[in-house]
Amino acid sequence: MNINDIKSTGLKATRDGFGQGLLEAGRKNPNIVGLTADLLESLQMQHFKKEFPERFFQIGIAEANMIGIAAGLATAGKIPFTGTFANFSTGRVYDQIRQSVAYSDKNVKICASHAGLTLGEDGATHQILEDVGMMRMLPGMTVINPCDYHQTMAATMAIAEHHGPVYLRFGRPAWPMFTENLPFKIGKALLLGSGTDVTIFCTGHLVWTSVEAAQELSAQGISCEVINIHTIKPLDEEAILKSAAKTRAVVVAEEHQRNGGLGDAIANLLVHNDPVPMEYVGVKDSFGESGKPAELLDKYGLGKKDVIWAVKDVLDRKK
Repeated sequence: MNINDIKSTGLKATRDGFGQGLLEAGRKNPNIVGLTADLLESLQMQHFKKEFPERFFQIGIAEANMIGIAAGLATAGKIPFTGTFANFSTGRVYDQIRQSVAYSDKNVKICASHAGLTLGEDGATHQILEDVGMMRMLPGMTVINPCDYHQTMAATMAIAEHHGPVYLRFGRPAWPMFTENLPFKIGKALLLGSGTDVTIFCTGHLVWTSVEAAQELSAQGISCEVINIHTIKPLDEEAILKSAAKTRAVVVAEEHQRNGGLGDAIANLLVHNDPVPMEYVGVKDSFGESGKPAELLDKYGLGKKDVIWAVKDVLDRKK
């Protein structure tokens, strides 16, 4: 696959993909139920509620209660999808998730919108950048961070058929769509473009940023292999090790703290198996701030220019 063949077909928020995916999953399985903590339309769950009002629960501003109720519904054989902002889906309710969901291996789908800096104007208190690290450390928790509307819809439908606790992370802003005809499978990395000089492993909103960076680098004669790691746990170890063995240089791009996220997961894998020069594109031990999504990504080192810099830096170290 040639990275230059990847094109955007328009803009749509990943949270819209979640809303549509939940509706479609609900039509297929009557055991699916929805819960939200006063954020019905922000999570785009109103479509599910309208079609299945008897299977939807508005919990109010009580996120810990929502997780507890979801665990109880799962015990009774239902498949609960909880919906609130990522900060409130993880940091505010970590104890309830750990004890009532992860430890008990409950079939709860924790669905979190407005993650990362691209939340924008709501600022640092809402822009959680630690959630992937928190959730991937929980035993038995599957962690998925899709990259566009189509992949988020596919992921939502896939987790409905997957048994066990899941953290599904997505976002607020309209974002380029480019995976409509591409496959999605939990735990299976998606090759977007083959290359020989360096591998860019990317997740979430920074997948499109990485595609654009790789296309620009291609014009400069640098061949980038771009691999979308939508499933952060379990990692597709085979795909990662195979690509690293080929290119011998790795960049990881994510809208998350450098500590604890996809970069650390890949670094841990490589250091135990096949260490190669590696660079991170992520937030450097900092909280965010209020602002426009694109401007925040640039300010905090998550823009296209930062991916390009990381690629050139790691190539210098490779030599």
